[in-house]
Amino acid sequence: MVTYVVLANFTDQGVRNAKDSPKRAEAFKKMAETFGVTVKELFWTQGRYDVVTVLDAPVRTESLRAFSAADMTTIVGKMI
Repeated sequence: MVTYVVLANFTDQGVRNAKDSPKRAEAFKKMAETFGVTVKELFWTQGRYDVVTVLDAPVRTESLRAFSAADMTTIVGKMI
């Protein structure tokens, strides 16, 4: 197994339902198990990220932020 550290932020809906966050974390752990993923630790944090999760997973992965053409038009429109 490979250990991953996942840095995450709440969605707008997650912020609105922050009181349910501990219950959602338990549901996440159970759902992750169905994919062979073990959630070793889950921490709620202050600062840039809302949640830090340490998990073991039988996969190799890399995440990339993706932008649509419309997004890029907006982004480059703000460039000097």
